[in-house]
Amino acid sequence: MKPKVYLVGAGPGDPDLITWKGMKCIKEADVIIYDRLVNPILLENRKEDCRLIYAGKSPKHHVKNQDEINEILFQEARTGSYVVRLKGGDPYVFGRGGEEGEYLYSRNIPFEVVPGTTSAIAGAAYAGIPVTHRGIARSFHVITGHLNNKDEELNWDALAELDGTMIFLMGVSNLENISQRLINSGKDRNTSVAIINWATTPKQKIVEGTLSNIHEKSIKEKIKSPCIIVIGDVVNLRNSLSFYEEKPLLGENIIVTRGTSQRQNIIDGLRELGANAISIPTIKIEEIRPNDELDKNIKKLNKYNYIIFTSINGVNIFFKRFFELGYDTRRMSGMKIVTNGKSTAKSIRKYGLNADIIPKEYISESLVDELKTIISNKDRILIPRAKNARSYLVDELSTLARVEEVKTYETLTYSEDNQYMIDNLKEMDSYYLLFSSPTTFINFKKVAGRNAKDILKKGKIISIGPVTSKTIEEKGYSIYKQAKKYDFNGILQILLEDKK
Repeated sequence: MKPKVYLVGAGPGDPDLITWKGMKCIKEADVIIYDRLVNPILLENRKEDCRLIYAGKSPKHHVKNQDEINEILFQEARTGSYVVRLKGGDPYVFGRGGEEGEYLYSRNIPFEVVPGTTSAIAGAAYAGIPVTHRGIARSFHVITGHLNNKDEELNWDALAELDGTMIFLMGVSNLENISQRLINSGKDRNTSVAIINWATTPKQKIVEGTLSNIHEKSIKEKIKSPCIIVIGDVVNLRNSLSFYEEKPLLGENIIVTRGTSQRQNIIDGLRELGANAISIPTIKIEEIRPNDELDKNIKKLNKYNYIIFTSINGVNIFFKRFFELGYDTRRMSGMKIVTNGKSTAKSIRKYGLNADIIPKEYISESLVDELKTIISNKDRILIPRAKNARSYLVDELSTLARVEEVKTYETLTYSEDNQYMIDNLKEMDSYYLLFSSPTTFINFKKVAGRNAKDILKKGKIISIGPVTSKTIEEKGYSIYKQAKKYDFNGILQILLEDKK
């Protein structure tokens, strides 16, 4: 392969704000060198064999200095790897992307720049502040608040005369000086100012004031980096234009432990409500192939009266093989389709079928109660499901009818390195842990390793139902709350009620 580096802007924090091309680079990268302000959710989209190199920088503390980062880019690219340098915001807006590009150019390494949404615009927008507004601000000016050395100086007189919006990046540690220099240069001391901390993320916090008191207010609110500072009359539009702060779960840290194939809809739903949804997958699904037993039962499908699906994975794997063998849904004519819940029933509809029976409660006990008044010893039931699934369903139904269980997939412990996510979790003051099955809890303990006990004791554990709750409690941990309705909507109800 020819060496190449992509300098990619990850946007200001909300992972949905990355560009289409930026996401494409993440998915194709062999190695990603990423910064502190890159949302970890973006890294989940990488290939399984993609390597991660952390090059985060925080004030007065650099894991790697700029010269080291430049050399890493060069060394990784010269091997022929697809290298992505993933940077918060935009690479060319105080991101030192130009320096990295020059370094690569001097060593004959081709590169491309993938622009990103800058926090100077997006961060202000998420705070309800338009950087320009008719009749108020006809221009905006983005200024570094962090000078490279103490001898450098801005033209404060020129800045004070600007009519447009001023946006300082990386300036919170220099806030007192910025405010005072603008006042000394003639800027009205009552000019409105907003500090936006962790802009566009669930941790977003906003402090408003004026040039004369914003530094004092920032100290009182304990504001630290990263921040953007917006100065100008557009700040006063926040009352009518703020939207992000209205999200009901804003600021809540919620850990999702479901498998890799099922978690995205849950994460998207939580993020839409403002939550900091953190994915720490604990299980992965591995289809059993070849599977002569499944093939045999699909070929004699017309011998069964009922087919029971207990998971979305079971549905998808069954129908994948069903169609591979050349059949279509006409072969299921006359069968009753049974699922253990609405989510599984919904997954069947994409194959042009509807579930005939869904229990009131989404557990095996309720499913058995639903069927025992209907089936007889003349009925034949096919149950394609996970290897090592709980035996209760098969054991109970076998006393009432002829049951054939077919193991179609295995649930394995998710083995990819999630240590960077676990480390992130340890630093949080509070969080919820969502467990949707006994397996997700057991595997979470394995994934978290030596940190498991502290993490589980510190967090609020929400269980999807009694079977999961029993496993958690048997291991010595307390349940914060159990969903009344045994699905994700039941968990969501708990989270929303907690915020009231």
